[in-house]
Amino acid sequence: MAVLNILIHPDPRLKKAATAISEITPDLRQLADDMLETMYDAPGIGLAAPQVGVGQRILVMDCVKEKGVTPRPMVLINPAITWQSEDLATYEEGCLSIPEQYADVERPSEVTVTWTDLDGAAQQESFDGLWATCVQHEIDHLDGKLFIDYLKPLRRQMITRKMQKLKRERARA
Repeated sequence: MAVLNILIHPDPRLKKAATAISEITPDLRQLADDMLETMYDAPGIGLAAPQVGVGQRILVMDCVKEKGVTPRPMVLINPAITWQSEDLATYEEGCLSIPEQYADVERPSEVTVTWTDLDGAAQQESFDGLWATCVQHEIDHLDGKLFIDYLKPLRRQMITRKMQKLKRERARA
């Protein structure tokens, strides 16, 4: 397994919708393993393929954060939200592509998602709490949308400028 390079906003690849995956290949399995390794290393609770420069509809997530609780790594291929609650929940979201920036985002509090797993089997699960927020955030990445797109323009521009400065600093290092 390898830790992949995470793209930092602004990067045009983060704003492109990812393409559907038509078959599960050994390369795709390797990508899933590498994405999980990258997510845990970051550390984060979710990562979508566009964040590592791959324009395919695959995401990984694991919202188990409590010590002593068994991790629950998940790989979702071609995920789709098939139902969402009318009730909304607000979580302070962050993003591995927008490091050290956080903002409250309001989303449906519960969602049902369908996807294909690494064995090619169709899956469906309902998520709530942090899991619901995470899966919606990562599916947004697959659609070329970032959590800052939910913010007011001034706040979004301020965060974008901070990321541009961070990228310049990293380029000099």
